[in-house]
Amino acid sequence: MYQAPRGTSDILPEEQAYWRHVEQKAASVCQLYGYERIDTPVFEDSSLFTRSAGEYTDIVQREMYNFNDRGGNSLSLRPEGTPSVCRAYLEHGMHNLPQPVKLYYIASIFRYDRPQAGRYRQHYQFGCEAIGSDDPSLDAEVVDMAWQFYGSLGLKGLSFSLNSIGCRECRPGYLTALKGHYAKYADRLCRDCKVRLEKNPMRLLDCRQPSCQPIADSAPRSADHLCDQCEGHFNRLKRYLGLLKIPFKVNHRLVRGIDYYTRTVFEVVPEAGGSQSSLGGGGRYDDLIEELGGKPTPAVGFGLGIERIILNMKEQSIVVPPLAKPQVFIAHISEEAGEEVVMLASRLRQAGIGVMTAVGSRSLKAQLRQANTLGVRYTVIIGDQEVKTGTVILRNMTNAQQETVPLDQLQKMLK
Repeated sequence: MYQAPRGTSDILPEEQAYWRHVEQKAASVCQLYGYERIDTPVFEDSSLFTRSAGEYTDIVQREMYNFNDRGGNSLSLRPEGTPSVCRAYLEHGMHNLPQPVKLYYIASIFRYDRPQAGRYRQHYQFGCEAIGSDDPSLDAEVVDMAWQFYGSLGLKGLSFSLNSIGCRECRPGYLTALKGHYAKYADRLCRDCKVRLEKNPMRLLDCRQPSCQPIADSAPRSADHLCDQCEGHFNRLKRYLGLLKIPFKVNHRLVRGIDYYTRTVFEVVPEAGGSQSSLGGGGRYDDLIEELGGKPTPAVGFGLGIERIILNMKEQSIVVPPLAKPQVFIAHISEEAGEEVVMLASRLRQAGIGVMTAVGSRSLKAQLRQANTLGVRYTVIIGDQEVKTGTVILRNMTNAQQETVPLDQLQKMLK
């Protein structure tokens, strides 16, 4: 018997109310802040992601779904949303638009990783990108936007972890200090960190192996090695967040898992959660557009995991509005009446009235039981007598009261 591939899941009808609610709230918040929707292809040229994420990141080394198409082109399912948006920004000349260009997306993301609660190999993100300004007020706006989004869902007990990892001017000095610190403990590092020490030292701080925790805790802090511009940017951002009364904690070990980040990095975590409980994160990537072939263009954004958001909503017993569904059911008693049902249902639907109909030749009792299960407010009953007299029986499913009404008055009454 076939099953969904490991690390994927079916979003069943009973789950759709959560998904539509989250998507609607995301769109509403984006509208308030002036972000417009963009949808990009589910796969891109593989080099777009290897060039942006970094050759030695876990995404590139372990997690990307790569394949060659029939033309021999190397393609990858998108492991994140930002590079695709930046590619679209360049390809369609958005640098000619008033800056910053503000975009958002809700997209499927693919990573070959160990499945865990709220994170799948195919999962979904709500992301936004603000491209074209290095003003720290834009960083604050992005954080505020995420904060407002979570608040609109009713989520509580969240906080932001915040850090600054500097720029290409001041980061080399920090990396030298970081590598010097870790070199003293090289024989105690886990296997992955021994590779990171040579290939990607920033990711040393992100290791979760118990043996590496004391080394990371005592490591040099990026905030202590910032240039004047980066330090000023970070201080202004913290001031803005204070003015906005957004709770945050500076986490000197926060680096994110992608090489293109500069200056601001942040994550959103439940206060009671652990290291794997992040609901999303983001930061600034001032060099990425240039790395992809454009002019130097600062940018900032975030990606928030929808599965983990819904998981936390359920844990906090947040109830979402049910999806709209038809409130009228049409039952019939004979074959001739069944033909009338087909025509009546079509007329009502064209008038904007949602209708479900009985099919087959079940008894009226069975049809009423189905209507009750579906939760409709009214059932329309048609038999041979009703066909002859041009009437229907309208049954109120709440109190079981029913009356005979003219067929030509039914639509008006239901409206």
